[in-house]
Formats: sequence, C-alpha cells, structure tokens
Amino acid sequence: MPSEFEALCPSPQLLPGESIDQYHALQAAIFRDLDPRSAIEWLLAIDIAELSWEMQRYRTLRHRLLNTYRQKAIEITLRRIDVVGIAPEFQDAAKIYTIHNALDWQLDASAASNIEARLRAYGFDQHAISMEVYVQARDILGLFEALLNGAQLRRLVLLKEISNFRRSKMSDLANVAERRSQLSGVKSQRKGLDKETLHER
Repeated sequence: MPSEFEALCPSPQLLPGESIDQYHALQAAIFRDLDPRSAIEWLLAIDIAELSWEMQRYRTLRHRLLNTYRQKAIEITLRRIDVVGIAPEFQDAAKIYTIHNALDWQLDASAASNIEARLRAYGFDQHAISMEVYVQARDILGLFEALLNGAQLRRLVLLKEISNFRRSKMSDLANVAERRSQLSGVKSQRKGLDKETLHER
C-alpha cells in the first residue's frame, strides 16, 4: 500500500488463535488482484479484504462448532443404546454415564476407538453420527449461513461499486479527451481561416 493511503487501513481486529500473517497474506492477494489506485478504490479494497477475512473466520468457526456438537451427538447416540430398557429409577445414573463416555470419546483416543466400534456394532456409523451433529446444530448453523451470505452480498456490492467507479472515471477521461479533440479541431479551423484571410489580402 502506498504510504499516503496507509491511514485508510485500520489495524486488524483478530480473534485469539487467528494468524496476523494469514490475514496480511489474504489482504495482499486481494490488493494485488484489485490493483486500487485512488483513495476511494483503496477504501473499497480494504473493506473487501476485511469481508473476505470475516467469511474465512465464519467457515473456520462453523467447522469447530460441528466438532463440538459431535461430542453431543456421540452422547445422544450412546444414550439410545445404553439407556433403553433400564428401569426408570436408574435412567438418570445411566445418562450421567453416557455423558462421561462422550467426554472420554473427546479426550481419550483409545476410548474413542472403543466407543465408535460399539456404535458401529449397533448400526451407527460416522455418517449417522454426522447426521445427528447437523440435527443438533441446525439452529446455530442457520446463523452462520446468514452471516456468510450477508458478508458475501456486501462483498459483491463493493466489487460492483469499484467497477462502477472505474467505469465512471474512464467515461470522464473519455469526455475530457473528446473536448480537447474538439478544441484542437476548432483551433485548427481558426488557423486555416486566418491563413486564408492573409492570402486574400
């Protein structure tokens, strides 16, 4: 970014765990692609880079959210196996047991392998678990979808604005060039008339 436009670009507001190097790499790639020239174009390009980072952030958070809900899905699936048929007075204890098992699945690779094998034996493979994840997370996934769509729409509007701004500048330049051409033609005609007048004299 040219030094005269650096004041237009605020410091990035990153969340814990986000990489400043990755942010600058994405920003630089967008700046190279858009090749802004004026202050207005730089402002638009900065906003486009910021929205692109937000979209990347939303996708990362959505993926982590699905991993979090996977533990809940394991717990619910284990409950379908372990709690069914247990006497009502023991069901609360059985539910607590499945919660502990789901936590073991999250923290202990060996326990996770055993739990997944037991679930497969009852017909619950990874696809069934993933389906349960999406059922549990459907409301929050809708929020992320709205955030992504909103950022994408705003980015498209800004890209269109840059295109319109450049088209307007090109039109203005063409009008200026046409006026200069017309003035040059008028001057040439006057010179021609002056020469004819001198010749007649």
